[in-house]
Amino acid sequence: MTRRVLKHSFVLLNVDYVQLGKKWNYKNVLSPYYRMYYIDEGEGSISNEKDAWVLEPGYMYLIPSFTLCNLQGSDHLGQYFVHFFEDAVDGISLFHNSRTVFKVKATGGDTGNFKRLLDINPGRKINRSPNPKVYEKNVYYQEYEALNNQQSYELFLETQGILLQLISKFIGPEQLQKSDTTGIPAKVVDLLGFIQLNLGKRLTVKELAAMVNQHPDYLSRLFLKLTGERPLSYIHTKRIERAQYLMMTTQQSLSQIAEATGFDNLPHFSKVFKKKTSLTPGQYREQNHATGML
Repeated sequence: MTRRVLKHSFVLLNVDYVQLGKKWNYKNVLSPYYRMYYIDEGEGSISNEKDAWVLEPGYMYLIPSFTLCNLQGSDHLGQYFVHFFEDAVDGISLFHNSRTVFKVKATGGDTGNFKRLLDINPGRKINRSPNPKVYEKNVYYQEYEALNNQQSYELFLETQGILLQLISKFIGPEQLQKSDTTGIPAKVVDLLGFIQLNLGKRLTVKELAAMVNQHPDYLSRLFLKLTGERPLSYIHTKRIERAQYLMMTTQQSLSQIAEATGFDNLPHFSKVFKKKTSLTPGQYREQNHATGML
């Protein structure tokens, strides 16, 4: 009998309940972790270049990691929020081809989970500022992750269970359809994991196609169905996501990061980075790193 195991786990960063207003207004937010909201009163909005979502009472919202969006409050917004990192056994995000905002109706159990998560995880509030440019810093990530190690194992397990329960609410028919691999050879699906584990190496569509005995053009069509992107675009997306993570969690130079993520030179890295994030690597690092980290 085949044993089914969880491929994804989640590491808590922040949890809090806040009262927000019009000052909660931030453009081009692109975080290396997930954001989840439960709105209990008031109104706000999340938007990107294509769509907009109204933040309304009684609903939960999920913003997967590396999803570019704008955050906007109104006169009044009551919000529970949770920030958390994702760990995947094969390196493939649960929402790898769904970089969009998800909205679901909350139940009484969901609201209870937000409150319980807050109760058993003290010290996880963002006390510095509601501005992502202020609190998205490597040094703060380390502080919050250290709290996970200090937590009793009983409460750590409960925290994991609550996060899994909450995120499961966003895995519905639509999400499963987007992740549908019907008609796609298993070896092609496995390429996603291979790419994730070899981002720093030379990767070409021709070589990837040869690995799974497919013609490059046919592989490109399968990739488009599987990920929503052609192979080269997908590789670039994953390399830039990895670069963002390294910028947030290390003090490596941009040249070192470009090399570590498989780019031949810094100008090419910068060009692709700006195309994917709307920011240059320097702008992104300045926005997200603490003062003095180069």
